[in-house]
Parts: sequence; C-alpha cells; structure tokens
Amino acid sequence: MKRNRPELRIRDLQVFFPHKPRPIRAVDGISFVLHQGETLGLVGESGCGKSTTARAVVGLAPVTSGEVRLEHPEAFETHRGKPSLSFRRRVQMVFQDPYASLDPRNTVGQILAEPLEIHRLAKGKNKLLRCTELMLQVGLDPRFLNRYPHEFSGGQRQRIGIARALALEPEFLLLDEPISALDVSIQAQILNLLQELQGELGLAFLFIAHDLSVVRHLCDRVAVMYLGKIVEMAPKHELFERPGHPYTQALLSAVPIPDPLLEEARKRQVLQGEPPSPERIPKGCAFAERCPKVSERCRIETPVLEERDSSHWLACFEV
Repeated sequence: MKRNRPELRIRDLQVFFPHKPRPIRAVDGISFVLHQGETLGLVGESGCGKSTTARAVVGLAPVTSGEVRLEHPEAFETHRGKPSLSFRRRVQMVFQDPYASLDPRNTVGQILAEPLEIHRLAKGKNKLLRCTELMLQVGLDPRFLNRYPHEFSGGQRQRIGIARALALEPEFLLLDEPISALDVSIQAQILNLLQELQGELGLAFLFIAHDLSVVRHLCDRVAVMYLGKIVEMAPKHELFERPGHPYTQALLSAVPIPDPLLEEARKRQVLQGEPPSPERIPKGCAFAERCPKVSERCRIETPVLEERDSSHWLACFEV
C-alpha cells in the first residue's frame, strides 16, 4: 500500500560508550537527512561508527545526545534513545549476518509472525496469509515457513531477514552491510531484490557498505564517515567524479579497476598510519596525522561539515 512518505532526520547524533578513563566516542555529532524513496550510502573504514549509527537510529545503541526525527506530512516523531512502537514500525533494520540475526529456535513462520503479533497487525488466518505474502515477496517458497534458519543457505537466510523487516510495511530500511557475508553470485541477487522492493514499495534505504563499487551502483547519495564524524557527503556521481576530502580520495583510489592496464598505470593514494583511538581523539581534525594536505590550522581547529557546492558537503580546511 502506497503512502505519503516522510523523511528521517538525524541531528547532532552522539553515541559514547562508557570506558575508563575516557568514554569511547563511537558516533560524534553527525547529521543527515534520508529522503523519501532514496538510497543514502554510508561508507568508511571498519570502526568508524557506521553500524553504531544505524543501531542508534532504531534504538539498539544508547543515544548520548542529539535526536532522531521521523517527519510525516501531517506530524512528526522524535526519539533520543528509546523509539516508540510507531517509530519502530516505520523504521526497520536488516543486519549483516543473517544467521546471527535470526532466532535458531524459531521456525521461519514464527520469525515473520513475531512483529505482527507485537504490533497487533494480524492474527489467525490473516497472520498466515501475511507470512505467505512476505515469503513470496522475497522470492522464497511459502512451504518453507515450518523450517528453521539452519536449514537455509546464507542468501536464503538474508531473504528471510529482509522479509522480517518488511513485515510491518516500513518506510525506511537500514541495511547494515547486508551482502558482505554472502557469496559474490548471491550478492547480486540480493541487490536486485532490494532494488525491486524499493521500486515496488517506495522504500528509503540507509545502505552501509565497504564495497564502493556496490555503493556506486545502488546509492543516490553517499556520506563518508571517519572516526565518528561525516567528513563528506554528496550525490553519488559528484562524489565519485570529484571527491573533495583527502580521506574520500584515498578510499576511492583503493577501488580496483577491472582493466589490468589502467589498474597498473594509476597512482594510488596510500594513507600512512592508523586511525586514532575513539577513546583518545586528538585536538583539531581527527584525520590530521594521516592527511597529505595537513596544515597547522588542522591540528588546532575541528572542521565543520559545510555545504560547498550544491548538495556537496565537506569538513576540511584545505579544500
């Protein structure tokens, strides 16, 4: 059923985990908007805070400060840590490991029926019909409803995870590296399924990934995270053709080119050193010690994400 689609707004979101002597700043004041029907890619090195951002949005990680706001055409909902049932119905998540995210003691039918029961959306015959519809929607045989997760392949389990997320007819799906645990041939099938569902249901995706080739194929806009902050955000073509931040340039230079001659001839930008610990973020720009364009100002002041060109946002003094 088509509905007027709201927007999901994240403003100054911070997620700090208690740790002595200093807290771990997993997400350090990020803001972005996920528009109706679009796919926003969230990329960056492991440990930069991508998954924690998604978990905080759906209430699975504690929000230290900031807000998550779901804006409807006629109303809005805001949460700062514990979303309402109404919010949870509209914003769902698909996890990276489809085996770990499914209860091994429940059948697929029980897994798909659970959100319907919690939200009191269907019971009896209607519940079974909805579960059957969800299985068909993700390309699985409804006869498998009585099977357990361990009886399925990795790709099939991820389809079940997607079906569970779709059970409540959400408007937003947060996809936390949904294909990274799958074989390459299965990855393409899951990506095609996601695109079909988005076109059919008008969903908006927050797509978290390491594979920038997949991000380029699937996403409309891309946000680049480094050590808990967004350092660049732009439409897909703009970011891949004219990356501004030195960190984004280094990430894109690591993407392999499917041409041996071009791959051998191009010059890569190899970053030196390791990212600082989120427990001990240095003063100024967190990327300063690894940046080839670093200046004295970078070591003193923290750059703010600002709009430079139309829809192209950067947090860098030297660009």
